[in-house]
Amino acid sequence: MAEDKPRLARLTAIITQLQSKRLLTAREISEKHKISIRTVYRDIRTLGQSGIPIVTEEGKGYSLMAGYKLPPVMFTEDEAHALITAEQLILKNKDQSLAEQYQNAVTKVKSVLRFNQQTKAELISQRLQVRNNEANEKTSNYLIKLQSTIANNLIVKIYYLSLENQQSERLIEPFALYTTQDNWILIAFCLKRNDFRAFRLDRIQNLQITNQHFEPHKITLQEYLDQCREKYKPTPDIPLT
Repeated sequence: MAEDKPRLARLTAIITQLQSKRLLTAREISEKHKISIRTVYRDIRTLGQSGIPIVTEEGKGYSLMAGYKLPPVMFTEDEAHALITAEQLILKNKDQSLAEQYQNAVTKVKSVLRFNQQTKAELISQRLQVRNNEANEKTSNYLIKLQSTIANNLIVKIYYLSLENQQSERLIEPFALYTTQDNWILIAFCLKRNDFRAFRLDRIQNLQITNQHFEPHKITLQEYLDQCREKYKPTPDIPLT
């Protein structure tokens, strides 16, 4: 079974190769995947038997049948509609980076929808309206970057303007993010205060990602929230640093 996994990955990669070039030689496949020509012949035969319409041009190479495209993912109609609905909700979100990156991603998703699904998705887009944030105001642009720092355990320097309009410079270890009352909140361990603090993204004036890594926090988000409740804090964004 362990030997089948690399071959499955290779077969998938060969399909991608075939999609990216009009004509592909057995030698190109061989060199790309470091396999023998004989193994190439076997892989091509396997793909053909599984329904991939590969055309063999004697003495030249292989190509996919004209007009054939294998989408990387197939979506049901309900799944496609859910994605379109999520797009409308996220476009009204106040973080610019989230809106931009999701729109880029959903454009790629739409490109693999079948033609009739694309038509229906376009209709659904025209028949949806999200009423919150009608002015389409954007108040922050750091959500996606902060997600990356959480995933990669990177210390961040922020220049923060508190609700009392007090400016401060902080080195923080990003821990978690949540949204409430139209604002994104970052929970982070503040190295200056030596404790967890909550920061509103729309109050961050500037952000710099350092090359310094921190040890992953042992506490979970739910445990953090439970501790906040024990301290009689209705929500962890009160008080805000």
